[in-house]
Amino acid sequence: MTRLARWAALGAAAALLVVGCSSGSSSDNDKNDTGTSGATTSSGPSSSDASAKTPALPASLTSQKVAWGPCKATADSPAPGDDWQCARLKTPLDWAKPEGRTIDLAIIRSKARGGDRIGSLLFNFGGPGGSGVSTMPSYASIVSALHERYDLVSWDPRGVGASGGVRCRGDRQIQAAEAIDVTPDTPAEEQAYFQDATDFGQGCKKAAGDLMAHVSTTDTARDMDLMRQVLGDAKMHYFGISYGTELGGVYAHLFPGNVGRLILDAVVDPSADTVGHAENQTRGFQRALNDYLESTGQDPQKGTRKIADLLARIDSAPLPTSSGRKLTQSLAITGIVLPLYSEAGWPSLTSALKEAQRGDGTGLLGLADGYNERDGSGHYGTTTHSQRLISCLDDKQRPTLEETKKRLSEFERISPVFGDFLGWDTAGWCHDWPVAGQYDTPEVSAPGAAPILVVGNTGDPATPYEGARRMADELGKGVGVVLTWKGEGHGAYGSGSDCVDSTVNAYLLKGTVPKDGKTCS
Repeated sequence: MTRLARWAALGAAAALLVVGCSSGSSSDNDKNDTGTSGATTSSGPSSSDASAKTPALPASLTSQKVAWGPCKATADSPAPGDDWQCARLKTPLDWAKPEGRTIDLAIIRSKARGGDRIGSLLFNFGGPGGSGVSTMPSYASIVSALHERYDLVSWDPRGVGASGGVRCRGDRQIQAAEAIDVTPDTPAEEQAYFQDATDFGQGCKKAAGDLMAHVSTTDTARDMDLMRQVLGDAKMHYFGISYGTELGGVYAHLFPGNVGRLILDAVVDPSADTVGHAENQTRGFQRALNDYLESTGQDPQKGTRKIADLLARIDSAPLPTSSGRKLTQSLAITGIVLPLYSEAGWPSLTSALKEAQRGDGTGLLGLADGYNERDGSGHYGTTTHSQRLISCLDDKQRPTLEETKKRLSEFERISPVFGDFLGWDTAGWCHDWPVAGQYDTPEVSAPGAAPILVVGNTGDPATPYEGARRMADELGKGVGVVLTWKGEGHGAYGSGSDCVDSTVNAYLLKGTVPKDGKTCS
């Protein structure tokens, strides 16, 4: 199935892709929690947290010495410069059996450039399914101030990229699936839609094997804590973007005593279930579309209807493109979604929509191909595959066809452009998935953890602003601290606000915790 909905939380990576296509109180944390020597060997927090209980880790894991060496080119990016080192980290396949079979995770780092080093700063750029090994070097210029005192570290989570990345179907199958109607109107289209979902899941099962049941967010959070120990850090310092905020929240819940300085930017709402998440994204992308339309002098309601009518016409008759491929409705909506991740992408959306209204789908197809990681030779990346593999193991909810149809009118009321797609996705995304999901919503409560800075952007389409306050509330009183930016795009840090950047830098570099509710406009 071509990914339409569950639009990825690839925070910074999405913003880079778009460009390519077209008052605080000081804490004592600086003195108390920045040590990087004498790393703990505990595999979890205190025994009072039953959810974190796992067998003790063997020394072969906690004391392993990673062999850092030059980084090689990946399928997604060329080899970075000499400042970057790459290695493999061994971690248990099954965290319930830490002495059993291991798998390797690909990790990358660039050492702190200054003399007053704090420790490692781990980055997850979202998805789930985004490659940290490929993204980290290109993101380094955005976090150059942090690079002075931190080793910049990222990794490909299990099932992603160079860490056993899973390809569930080949390029020809992916392109063929672009013809599947993901907003089916007839019983035949419904059958094709759900059969394609079944086929995708079976392809993942064949490709992933035993790994398929061990790629959850909880598995990855435990991998993070092992990484912390092996890197020699007494505390976890972490920068999570979009889905990376959910991962950071789960980590804080499992290991509250190991929390150092955690930034959660572009926050996933941890209280939302499958339907709630889809409704959140429907509202978020419609808000972003309204803002975009207003920026072009259009009435948002009329402009939205015009685009919805265009999509309906494309559903009936896909548009020709200069490549000879057809722009289907699914590709058209994906092409509209991509430039809404960043205000820098709005001009490309204007151009592509004008072309489409004239009957030429080339512009929207190019944007959709960028989102779907399709290169000029017709080869597709695997972020979509990893994203689905991880999220369907996390999420145990499986809405039925009947339940979904009852909700479609509400989705369409929220957004005539995005509602139908995201509504259908609640039924199709994990339909007939070969393994059961683990929870309705992630547990992120972290009593006793150090303050965690939660950054929300009021114009965020993929992870709407409301999620920031809900994340802070669920982390717990005295833990979650909200910083608000009244801006546009997915994510706040590095997006043009000196107020946001200076507040985040002061927290990470000096341990200065801002007042909860601080707003940057």
